[in-house]
Amino acid sequence: MTALDAKIPPGPLEEKWRRFKENVPLIGPANKRKFNIIVVGSGLAGASTAATLAEQGYHVDCFCFHDSPRRAHSIAAQGGINASKNYQNDGDSIWRLFYDTIKGGDFRSREANVYRLAEVSQSIIDQCVSQGVPFAREYGGQLANRSFGGAQVSRTFYARGQTGQQLLLGAYSSLNHEIKNGRVTMHTNSEMLDLVVVESHAKGIIVRNLISGEITRHAADAVILATGGYSNAYYLSTNARGCNATAVWRAYKRGALFANPCFTQIHPTCIPVGGDYQAKLTLMSESLRNDGRVWVPKKKGDQRAPQNIPEEERDYYLERKYPAYGNLAPRDISSRSAKEVCDEGRGVGPGGLGVYLDFQDAIERLGKETIQERYGNLFEMYENITGENAYTRPMRIFPALHYTMGGLWVDYHLMSNLPGLFVLGEANFSDHGANRLGASALMQGLADGYFVIPYTLGAYLSSQFGKKPKTTLLEFEEAEKRVRARLNSLLEVKGSLSSTHFHRELGILLWEKCGMERSARSLQEALHEIPKLRKRFWNEVSIPGSGASLNKALEAAGRVADFLELGELMCRDALMREESCGGHFRSEYQSADGEAVRNDELFSFVQSWQYQGEESEPTLIQEPLNYEFVHPSTRNYK
Repeated sequence: MTALDAKIPPGPLEEKWRRFKENVPLIGPANKRKFNIIVVGSGLAGASTAATLAEQGYHVDCFCFHDSPRRAHSIAAQGGINASKNYQNDGDSIWRLFYDTIKGGDFRSREANVYRLAEVSQSIIDQCVSQGVPFAREYGGQLANRSFGGAQVSRTFYARGQTGQQLLLGAYSSLNHEIKNGRVTMHTNSEMLDLVVVESHAKGIIVRNLISGEITRHAADAVILATGGYSNAYYLSTNARGCNATAVWRAYKRGALFANPCFTQIHPTCIPVGGDYQAKLTLMSESLRNDGRVWVPKKKGDQRAPQNIPEEERDYYLERKYPAYGNLAPRDISSRSAKEVCDEGRGVGPGGLGVYLDFQDAIERLGKETIQERYGNLFEMYENITGENAYTRPMRIFPALHYTMGGLWVDYHLMSNLPGLFVLGEANFSDHGANRLGASALMQGLADGYFVIPYTLGAYLSSQFGKKPKTTLLEFEEAEKRVRARLNSLLEVKGSLSSTHFHRELGILLWEKCGMERSARSLQEALHEIPKLRKRFWNEVSIPGSGASLNKALEAAGRVADFLELGELMCRDALMREESCGGHFRSEYQSADGEAVRNDELFSFVQSWQYQGEESEPTLIQEPLNYEFVHPSTRNYK
């Protein structure tokens, strides 16, 4: 198998990024104005990228399918953002954040990228404070910190339970400043439906206006995708309903490698499913596990009200199994532990699919007012959804699909194997390995946008003077024809079932066969069933209306069609990786006490897939993960 070159700079780990910046080719201010950059996505990664590049002098065209960048799903991130500031003087450092991230990802991420992330995390906080982000503060005025899963220090900066929203407002204000100055052209209600490749370089996109249905061509010197993850393939997830994988999937079909698609994260702290009518699940911030204690009854089938179950009949199972980390054990471990006690018949709530998150001890120790100050909006959201008051009755939580660690393959420059195509934030695979630690998604998105891409983009553009193509080129014409043909194919099916029907079927199939637990048998069954489901979709889906105007059914159908293909790749990837690591838990590979068993000898690599056409299986290409500075070991949170 072909090995990939990650272009990691030589030298000591702590020197790589500094040396890279000192030696990277530069582009003068006058020349930056000659380049046009396309940024797809306007969440934290996209908005920070567009604003920063425009401030440097580039002209940026930023595209989002919302009516405003403020609607990006980044606002849903609640609990906080990590940074190795060590304000608590509790032993944190760049190295410790780096190591926690590598370890949390079960030693399946690239050392150099992760160390750079930990290094620039410190600058993110300063940037955001300068923008006016209202982080919580201690009595003396210093920024406050709290803990998150997988760490024994307090390094998470937060704004109550609205951190993502506040950070996005900061990035949005910077973006608006550049829009006003004319350096960013914002294209709202616009969905990228294909990538244009000219002479093996990414040089443009094809876009459909979601209001008018107009299809347009856009050329640039480079294309940056910051379009988020793909957990909505499972139908029920914590992602907003509009979140999709179309942009990265179009890039995959144009030649970009898709890395580690089976690495999907289950978040342990979500409101349980209430019924078949639900279209998404609601996340309750992991920060709640700082003060909430997770437990279930010790006795199977105990359906007494929680306040009637005495302390000695409660099983605080995370504290029992992982005493060093307790309720702040990493997400993958906490999720599997919740499933384990529910499978034993000790779950609570309807169907026994829930565990308690109890704040009684914290309220008695700190007072209700302190808990309200830290998490008040989360408690209000929980009561609005469930009708239960979490101050007097424990929350009911259960794991749900949340984040995707897989994504398009990128090198140290954040550029895919397609020259000129850069991929940022959750849309790439690079930093989190097999499991993302809490509060690290916001950190990665802003690190990529504010501090990494401004340097690495220049390394590519320095060889691209005068190479921006015309949209009249044959490559643009052919790409537009592909988009129109696909939309027409969807509209011509004239079936009787909605795309939601097929999406729900796919979600159930993926959850059961490639969800919290996978096996060779379940994955083979999925690989047998998904092609049949996809065939039914293309014969039976119903899409009323036309493509020449607003058509939400057409939008949804196109995204579901992509999920049907991506879902198959996820299962293929999971079947090939014969080990358990992080969010990828194969039932055949576990210890006697149910812990994941990695196989470093055979699977210490990035598993990337190259598209070979509709009728052919994708090709597997590996990037070996060579650990020079840390020694992969069995994760131990006990």
